[in-house]
Amino acid sequence: MTRTSYPTDLTDKQWSLIESMIPPDATGADGGRPREVDMRKVINGILYLNRTGCAWRLLPRDFGKWNTVYYYFRRFKEDGTWQRIHDKLRERVRRKAGKLPTPSAGVIDAQSVKTAAPQKGGLMATTRAKRCSDASVTSASIRSA
Repeated sequence: MTRTSYPTDLTDKQWSLIESMIPPDATGADGGRPREVDMRKVINGILYLNRTGCAWRLLPRDFGKWNTVYYYFRRFKEDGTWQRIHDKLRERVRRKAGKLPTPSAGVIDAQSVKTAAPQKGGLMATTRAKRCSDASVTSASIRSA
């Protein structure tokens, strides 16, 4: 039985760029059993979920069991694997563009600052939402109908 192909699946070239950064299974001196899942399918599942925004439990079976995919997502987040993949790909893109591998400056726009949670004792930099009286009239008329 062949697996359905999704637009979010990694190409062979994309997979070759990150495959070596996926931590190996826990077999060896520390014990553990050999990995039984196809890590490319797991990564494709994570990319599918990220793109579609579906719930973990609604992940198509083509990617394996949802809880297995979630386990690796969480593990890679905690052990820094995602950060290492991100950094390596960013450096590659920057080199290809003729830039230094790591950025020398960053930009924070006013919207990012405004929506950030205020620090303890700080002031909220957003304005209070206006209430629309039309909405309450509409709601009341729908309830009474």
